[in-house]
Amino acid sequence: MSTMAVPDVAVAPVDEGFWTRGRKVGLTLLALGLLAAVLFGALATDQQARFTLSEDAAGTALEINGTIGAILFGIIAIAAGAALLAGVPKRWFLPVLAVGLVGFVLSFLCWQVSAAPSGQNFMPLVNIIRGTFILALPLIFGALAGVLCERSGVVNVAIEGQLLMGAFSGALFGSLSGNVWVGLVAAAIGGAFISLLLAVFAIRYLVDQVVMGIVLNLLAVGVTGFLYERLMQTDAEKYNSAPRFSNWEIPLLKDIPVLGPALFRGNIFLYLGLLLVLVIHIGLFRTRWGLRTRSVGEHPTAADTLGVKVLRVRYRNVLLAGVVAGIGGASYTLALYSFTKNMIGGKGFIALAALIFGRWNPTGALLAALFFGFADQLATYLGAINSSIPSQFLAMLPYLATILAVAGLVGRVRAPAADGKPYIKG
Repeated sequence: MSTMAVPDVAVAPVDEGFWTRGRKVGLTLLALGLLAAVLFGALATDQQARFTLSEDAAGTALEINGTIGAILFGIIAIAAGAALLAGVPKRWFLPVLAVGLVGFVLSFLCWQVSAAPSGQNFMPLVNIIRGTFILALPLIFGALAGVLCERSGVVNVAIEGQLLMGAFSGALFGSLSGNVWVGLVAAAIGGAFISLLLAVFAIRYLVDQVVMGIVLNLLAVGVTGFLYERLMQTDAEKYNSAPRFSNWEIPLLKDIPVLGPALFRGNIFLYLGLLLVLVIHIGLFRTRWGLRTRSVGEHPTAADTLGVKVLRVRYRNVLLAGVVAGIGGASYTLALYSFTKNMIGGKGFIALAALIFGRWNPTGALLAALFFGFADQLATYLGAINSSIPSQFLAMLPYLATILAVAGLVGRVRAPAADGKPYIKG
């Protein structure tokens, strides 16, 4: 079989009248822009807001008067909101929305940076970008695991458990062997083990996939927590002292201003995460494997009729998703921290949100994960400059974005048609 068409799923048009989703989003963005121009502009100071192109206050910087910047970028957000409210072509919706959101964020930053204590009124862009990617790494791997599963028709709520088991396995076997590569392989196997359970119960025994995912998350928390207390807490030197991957510098690219130090002096997980986004995107949309995967996720009966082994495709992709998520979990324990109980802390569910926010697309999932990572990094930065905004409020941003994504307020999103529906061969 050389070719196969993925059937289109007809969606009945919905008459939303004047207040379409785009106009509702535009009205919201317009209100945010007004808030930024008026409130942030009033709270900002006349101090220069400096955005340095380095890791500290030294070197070249982009500077703007705090008050002027807050008002100017607020006006940009207002203009973008007004454009959406007036109605823009569908292809321009996301770019205009992005411009408006960036304007709102920059207005907020002009206020915060200019109002920081003397000597701290600068934002080091290299550190911000590097921290964004580091914090987004488990989300990137987790979201890619979700893409592989859900494009095949299997809901993957077990991303949290896959990340956690990967982190634990990497720490344990990396410590016992003293070899970071053994830890990485063990992490991949740990994530695949959780995926194997998901595949067997969801595909073979037709257990509700959402319920099964939650159960597997609890299983991972229980097993890793028990072994942590019995082994790692009693002898951390032997069981919880895994070696770390060192940073790899890429010649020439590392010297690119801002992006070079931030992205091309990182560890293997950063490079591997970005590479996997590219490989999975090309695989899904440019290869026979991707065509079969998407057909199984959209219309498994038609795919089966054309000779595709539906269950085999689902088993293979779910196991592959576990390997990817397990490696993502290892980005904690083989690069940054020692293992602790439930150290993933809900990142698996944020990765699931990034999957929805990114419209089940690897590139979209990457951008969504970076947005969530930026929110975390911004909270850290504001805490360092003693901001008057409690960091807990910024920590809520990923969850707020989750609600907006699921509610479809940033545009209509549709999961693969067969997502979560067990297939019984006739």
